[in-house]
Amino acid sequence: MSAERKDAVDAIIEQWAAVRPDLDTRAMEVFGRIYRLSRAMGDRVEKVYAPYGISRGEFDVLATLRRAGEPYTLSPRRLSSTLMLTTGGMTGRLDKLERAALLRRSPDPHDRRGLQVTLTEKGLAVIDEAVAAGLAAQTAALSPLDDEQADQLADLLRKLLAGTQDSEH
Repeated sequence: MSAERKDAVDAIIEQWAAVRPDLDTRAMEVFGRIYRLSRAMGDRVEKVYAPYGISRGEFDVLATLRRAGEPYTLSPRRLSSTLMLTTGGMTGRLDKLERAALLRRSPDPHDRRGLQVTLTEKGLAVIDEAVAAGLAAQTAALSPLDDEQADQLADLLRKLLAGTQDSEH
């Protein structure tokens, strides 16, 4: 452990060391902190998005449409697969966002059986403001790290994530 302050994960590791000194708890140290950090940041951005009338899940839908580029349109199926949601879960989000006039559903001109989902002007304005606010909160959370440390952390997490995904197959 570094000379930095101890955290809740350190306390858990010390307890395990006392009762099971034979365990290598390095993975617990890493993933325990990743889990706690993910929950804390998830809660933080949820609060940031609330003034825009959206949740994190709804942000994800709007952001996916925004990243698609003009005309900010995708099929519900494409949205579901990108966000790894069931069609039922996607329908609920789309219903709420449509009621809020942040997106609209319309017939797909290329597929008589299909629909397309498009950001409205209001939806475009909301997602552009919300993404900036969310990034500001995330940037503030990175403030204990200098640029080099933040880059190194991003690289290490990318490598760890890739290794985790490779082991799933």
